[in-house]
Amino acid sequence: MKNIVVIGGGTGLSSMLMGMKKIENVNLTAIVTVADDGGSTGRIRDIYNVPAVGDIRHVLCAMATDDEDHLFSDLMNYRFEGKKDIGGHNLGNLIFLALMNLTGSFIGAIQAISKVLKVNGTILPSTLDIVTLYAMMKDGTLVRGEKNIPTVSNSIDHVFYQKKVTPYLPAIQAIEEADLLIYGIGSLYTSIMPNLIIQEISEAIQKTNCPHIYFCNAMSQPGETDNYSMEDHIRAIEKHSFAHPVDRVIVDQSYIPQSILDRYAKMGSYPIQVKEQHHDYQILSRNLIYFDEKGRVRHDPQAVKQVAEEILRTL
Repeated sequence: MKNIVVIGGGTGLSSMLMGMKKIENVNLTAIVTVADDGGSTGRIRDIYNVPAVGDIRHVLCAMATDDEDHLFSDLMNYRFEGKKDIGGHNLGNLIFLALMNLTGSFIGAIQAISKVLKVNGTILPSTLDIVTLYAMMKDGTLVRGEKNIPTVSNSIDHVFYQKKVTPYLPAIQAIEEADLLIYGIGSLYTSIMPNLIIQEISEAIQKTNCPHIYFCNAMSQPGETDNYSMEDHIRAIEKHSFAHPVDRVIVDQSYIPQSILDRYAKMGSYPIQVKEQHHDYQILSRNLIYFDEKGRVRHDPQAVKQVAEEILRTL
């Protein structure tokens, strides 16, 4: 039985886990950021002084054992209309808040929902602290709050926490026991880095002897990775963690129709390219994406699963 640890947050991580939860004979653990401070999650965090629940909620639903009607997962992601009272809130966030009160803890709520959804794996926050993510831009501008970072027309130099953050110790233990560690697909600076800039998290990853895999985003993200190459993503991870943090990089090689490329270009988003010839890590090119009903580029959970299985066979 192999232990796979996936680190990240947001919808990208959820897409990966939807596929990877179906890999047989593995213990799957997701280590998830709690730095989100936008929308319903941010309102709950600010009012009740609890860690952010949004990314955890996404991952809980992604790792749920598939049932025929997906009713409870759909309810968890249901958003009330309007702006007053419960308007704008996700029902899942409110359920999470209620379960924190009933069980007495953030982890108790995760465990309770995991039981109801029959989650296939373990979900761990990288910290139980209430954290605020900051970004220092290359021109010296300081941006406060995860939700604000991608909205600033600037180039990110680094992200950080102003206060010392205490890691969640079971997350450290999971990393120490990992046979395969994966940095998840997702926003580079606001989903992956919030975990890695917790010093003990990066130190634990550095000490592991298992392969470190990075699934690179297919498209650049305006406000975060404008004009980034694949190599720029790796250099950013290294800057926020330790030297040589990646052994293999998985890059998408799928054909993208010009009409979709044009639509993304209008938003300032472009395919991530491999631009250099020499690397101190292996590059695997695979078909990883599909296009949803609105023509949006999305990672295919089944394709991610197949790549993870391919890597597992080499261990």
